[in-house]
Amino acid sequence: MTFRSRHLFHWEFPLRAPLYSNDPAEIFSNETIDNPYPLFAKLRKESPLSRVAETGVHLVATWDLIEEVLQREADFSANVTGMLVLGESQDPGTVEFSRSAATQVIATADEPEHTVHRSIAQPRLAANLTRELEEPIRGWTTQAIDAWMSASDGNFMSVAETVPARAVAHVLGLPDGDVSHHRDWAMMGGDMLAGDVSPAKISAFATAGARMNEYLTDHLARAGSGSAPREPLLRALSSAVDEGKIDVPHAVGIAIVMFGAGGESTAALIGSVAYRLASNSSLADQLRAEPSLVPRFVEEVARLESPFKFHYRAVRQECELGGFSLLPGDRLMLLWASANRDTGHIDDADELRFDRRHPKHHLGFGRGAHFCIGAPLARLEARVVCEEILSRTERISFVEGEPPVWTPSIFVRRLERLPLAAA
Repeated sequence: MTFRSRHLFHWEFPLRAPLYSNDPAEIFSNETIDNPYPLFAKLRKESPLSRVAETGVHLVATWDLIEEVLQREADFSANVTGMLVLGESQDPGTVEFSRSAATQVIATADEPEHTVHRSIAQPRLAANLTRELEEPIRGWTTQAIDAWMSASDGNFMSVAETVPARAVAHVLGLPDGDVSHHRDWAMMGGDMLAGDVSPAKISAFATAGARMNEYLTDHLARAGSGSAPREPLLRALSSAVDEGKIDVPHAVGIAIVMFGAGGESTAALIGSVAYRLASNSSLADQLRAEPSLVPRFVEEVARLESPFKFHYRAVRQECELGGFSLLPGDRLMLLWASANRDTGHIDDADELRFDRRHPKHHLGFGRGAHFCIGAPLARLEARVVCEEILSRTERISFVEGEPPVWTPSIFVRRLERLPLAAA
């Protein structure tokens, strides 16, 4: 065992974080996918920082530790350098990523690049401009709900996925007629980071990713220039390329991130909103009677069912966190979904309450410098969908014999199927 000197007369052995589970594959289990919160509660209580087998991946489960990580960019990079996976032997391992534009844009970029990327994209997603999208979003929502109500399978995720896909395409300046492709691409990120990925799936992702990259590169080339906030984002990205602020791969990478962050996370949030309405008819009735509570309801759902359960951070240099040693190349999984139920920061953290003094005090959209720039748009879409489904129904319930199905992903908290009946 090696040791390090803290000062001349004090020696300290490097301490490794405890294993988070006797079963290293527990995090990938169907039980944890369906309901991760008992595991997260155990982590918060017993080992706020814990390692997954010998993968070099550590789970960070409490609000305080996550906030500390976010304040220490010198130690922890936002670049996605790899991911935790379940190997063919059913043991956890990691897949290493090559350094590329796709892993270093917006949420996965460090300074100074992060500020540059954010300055290009954020003006198009400012709250005042986002409010102007309410009318088209309501139109897309009513169309999607009409199609859902007339469909035979009742899967509400058709609504939850279509509305964000159309919103992201509108912000980027892409043809609305390509929405089926946009919807597929928007859901791809969570599948890629799911953790249980077969070689066949990896090959399929590579093919779909190449097609998406080609499509966005082509539309970027034809977008023209225009940096005014109301211009489509592709034009702002094109202008940034012309001005030498970013190159084409990073411009396309930002557009790709918009699909995942703006599409899948919002689809996950909308699905969870509908799931909660179907689970509790009294709650739905209360919201119909008091529609002013819908924004608070959306915030509580974003907290209780965080669309992205975690994001990665890469350890840059030898350091400590929570009293334990970390080495360069280690990775952290910042468990937003766990911190959002941390009773040290949130009263009755497992309960949905409308009377919270600070309803937006949660990590459902991240925190700090990398706080989600699309949060105003996601909140708007979820509110509009909630309002429309409540106004057009008297009761929402699960289809008997067809239980909801969560996407088998350690990364995203998204329903794959949500068969609902409306009356």
